[in-house]
Amino acid sequence: MTAPEDETVHAAPRLGGSATRWRAVLFAAVATCAACGIVYELALLTLSTSLHGGGVTAMSLIVAGYVAALGVGALLVKPLLHRAALTFIAVETALAIIGGLSAAALYVAFAFIGGSLWVLVVGTALIGCLVGAEVPLLMTLLQRGRVAAATDTGRVLANLNAADYLGALVGGLLWPFLLLPQLGMIRGAAATGIINLVAAGVVALFLLRRIVSGRELAAALTALTAALVLLVTLLVNADGIQTSTRQRLYADPIIAYQQSPYQEIVVTRRGDDTRLYLDGGLQFSTRDEYRYTESLVYPALANHPRSVLVLGGGDGLVARELLRQNGIENIVQVELDPAVIEMGRTTLRDANAGALDDPRVHVVIDDAMRWLREHPDRSFGAVIVDLPDPDTPALGRLYSVEFYALISRVLTPDGLVTVQAGSPFSTPAAYWRTVSTVEAAGFAVTPYHVHVPTFGDWGFVLARRGPTPPTPRLPGEVPPLRYLDQRALDAATVFGADTAPQNLTPSTLDHPRVVDDVRRGYR
Repeated sequence: MTAPEDETVHAAPRLGGSATRWRAVLFAAVATCAACGIVYELALLTLSTSLHGGGVTAMSLIVAGYVAALGVGALLVKPLLHRAALTFIAVETALAIIGGLSAAALYVAFAFIGGSLWVLVVGTALIGCLVGAEVPLLMTLLQRGRVAAATDTGRVLANLNAADYLGALVGGLLWPFLLLPQLGMIRGAAATGIINLVAAGVVALFLLRRIVSGRELAAALTALTAALVLLVTLLVNADGIQTSTRQRLYADPIIAYQQSPYQEIVVTRRGDDTRLYLDGGLQFSTRDEYRYTESLVYPALANHPRSVLVLGGGDGLVARELLRQNGIENIVQVELDPAVIEMGRTTLRDANAGALDDPRVHVVIDDAMRWLREHPDRSFGAVIVDLPDPDTPALGRLYSVEFYALISRVLTPDGLVTVQAGSPFSTPAAYWRTVSTVEAAGFAVTPYHVHVPTFGDWGFVLARRGPTPPTPRLPGEVPPLRYLDQRALDAATVFGADTAPQNLTPSTLDHPRVVDDVRRGYR
């Protein structure tokens, strides 16, 4: 077999005394490519959560499919190991293109055809296969032309694995702390693809020119350049692609958008109707949010608290209503995502009347459960829980017995708690599961519900410590309200036959049943 047909033959003499330097280049390439590979996978997982709601099942399938594809890729590349150098460049070029375009393809498919699961599955399989092919190719290059003892082979493999795993660590840190918050998913994946191509280009320039013919090297560099142009074009035009694609998902014009490390935040406006969406889920419409907000806030104020804890509610609407009630001196607002708070202080300022900048409102950026655990000494006369529906395990923990038990520790003996709990009509299992879970945490509960035209029938839980369920009532003096009065509040505790109470097993950290309830969809 001649050299052009088999790169491993006569390769060692060409490297001469520089073999150590070339192995160092390859190890650097290993680390870089491993970092890129893990970023591609994290981008797919992030998009799966944003577009499909994520969940344990989806994440498990993606991770398991990716790991299985690694093994498939390692097997498929075996017939090409005699052309390891060129095959490595081809693999890295394909990986950069597929990985770099994966986020854009998934997003566009979701927007234009309403489903992107098949893109997710295919993308995961292809990326996994290509990443799986890297290690056999690199191992072949590192051992090129050598007759190695078993211990020497073990040392090379140990170094290779160390570079691979350390690179994966770097990629795992870059995605959540740099690429996603600074570039977003589409541009972040494209930038990673460019880095992938640069690493492959370094290998081509410093290694392939000593192994392959000039024509083969030119072909490899041409392929890398073409892929680079493609990804740079995507990077430059990502904003336009995102804007036009995103707008297809919303009926009204988008006036503000931000991709935070936690979620996609979109605000739309048509006329005087402003709407907030988190990961595509509608949070409120200014047409009728007052029905929801008044019903959530004022029943918790019946005992005239001076200090109120708000968990969630980063849009500032709850704080707005609290500031209208006489006697409230201190409001602690715990919100996980600072981007939502910033949106509340800017784009949504008219909707919340600038409540988040009032000196009585103390905004805390923290996870609600962590904050409760770290501040058991705080005491509040009312707690208002205004969190998104528990459609992910991360949110499901905030609808658990353990979470509500932590709330009971910061509540005064006569304090009241209100919880937004979803729709007793559309998602009855999730609603009554939440009622049962609050009760299991040691509260006496009174469920109630109101009609919010944008959402339909919407339910809440009023709770207090002790054996006697609280009677929903308004404070003695309330500001002029647009919807809620005592008659409406009395009627809110009545449920019809199609929304009749259910006694369900509570949701816990160990078994987040409420997440499964939400994932079963709407009735």
